Amino acid sequence: MNLLRQFPVIVILLLATAVAMMVPSLHAARLEDWLVARTFLYHSLFFIIIGMMLGLGTMGHKHRLSSRYQLFSLVGAYFLLPLAMALPVNHLVPSISYAQSYFEMLSSLTTTGATILPDPDRVAEPIHLWRAVVGWAGGFMTIFAALAILEPMKLGGFEIEATVAGHKQAVLHRGTISHSVLENRFENLLRSLIPIYVLVTACAAILLMVLGDRAFVAVCHAMSVVATSGITPLSDLSETGSGYAGEGLLLLFLLLALSRKGFADLQRQTILKANLNDPELKLALACILVIPSLLVLRHFLGAVEVDDQQNLGGALTAFWGSLFTTTSYLSTFGLESRDWAAAQGWSGLSTPGVILLGLCIMGGGVATTAGGIKLLRVYALYKHGVREMRRLIHPSSVGGAGMTARRIRREGAYIAWIFLMLFTLSIALTMTLLSLLGNGFEDALAFSVATLTNTGPAASVLGSANTYGMLSTTELAVLSVAMVVGRLEILVFVALLNPFLWGD
Repeated sequence: MNLLRQFPVIVILLLATAVAMMVPSLHAARLEDWLVARTFLYHSLFFIIIGMMLGLGTMGHKHRLSSRYQLFSLVGAYFLLPLAMALPVNHLVPSISYAQSYFEMLSSLTTTGATILPDPDRVAEPIHLWRAVVGWAGGFMTIFAALAILEPMKLGGFEIEATVAGHKQAVLHRGTISHSVLENRFENLLRSLIPIYVLVTACAAILLMVLGDRAFVAVCHAMSVVATSGITPLSDLSETGSGYAGEGLLLLFLLLALSRKGFADLQRQTILKANLNDPELKLALACILVIPSLLVLRHFLGAVEVDDQQNLGGALTAFWGSLFTTTSYLSTFGLESRDWAAAQGWSGLSTPGVILLGLCIMGGGVATTAGGIKLLRVYALYKHGVREMRRLIHPSSVGGAGMTARRIRREGAYIAWIFLMLFTLSIALTMTLLSLLGNGFEDALAFSVATLTNTGPAASVLGSANTYGMLSTTELAVLSVAMVVGRLEILVFVALLNPFLWGD
């Protein structure tokens, strides 16, 4: 363990990737699929050797844990690790190119869940398990990076909290924390997060098995829902054995991605304590209750002339389909309920996919595995908008609710607005590049939003027949960059241009 501490972060992550390859290898051995088992085993041993050689060759260098080093290590991990992760997939699925295999693994690592694999039944189970394991590990890396790296730098949504606390400069201060202090912070976070993350995943898997899912499907869906990666070995959730009970269980675990206090409360063992003052949770609950209700009521309002008001069974089915799918896209999980098709028909909307795209743009909580703008920023913009509308009616009024509320409405909304503009420009730039490469407006919009919000299944919500597997290598490269930008957020890349950062 002391030896690993002297290795660069990227080398440690490469070794962790190599060890993780043992999981699909062991599963393939249990299925007596020896080709798949050997492939993952050989790649695992190869990268363990390569990682140890790189680690031993660089351990003599003093790696300062500066802001620049941390951010570059994080960006490098997302771009470089899929190079190794894609090799066994490319070997075992000859119908796809290495570039497509790289995209598949990057999509899993960023918890996007965009897949270019053919029909799931034609792909070996260990490959699906490998995708789920990578997505699960990517979810943990996202939470750990947010708490260990982005929070001290006031990035990733924590800049809103910094304004509430009264900091004048909310983004990236100059200075390097000592090596020992950062090591202790990292080790403490690892010790506290790993048991919780594993325990939550194990609970989800066991409960899904109890409800009727096959063990393999239950484990994949448990890792997928905890990381909000949307990775499944099935075509859709209608093929699960757990039925509606399984969907209900997945919905409960998705709530952890709607507030930054989800895993934090688990660490403090106060998860059962109701916190109705949490702005992220209040805004999320408003969305997942109001939107399904409006979709159901729209049908009843339009059913007066067709005498369909008494179809309560259809109403409940449509409500559940809307409720689960709304929560899924708000948390950027991206899998649809088995009743979503019924909910679409019930609402009578011609383009309900636009609502889902809006939800995944809104995103989940800060310091969670969810993508998007994040609910805390949306809340700050909402409070600022309400205040401005009141000033139109009473120009001389004074906003109340204390210093905290005033800072959220002013400094918090200002920073949130800057991020929103940068995020919108990112969507526009990605759409422009995809359009220049031959995609239509709707396809470019769906692919851009799906990758920048890390909600891979959202690419099909507008009814397009195009899939990720139909895209060229250049188009996949554009979307790969978009996935990393969406995962790390554009402010991280802006921070890399900060002159104070290069003065560390």
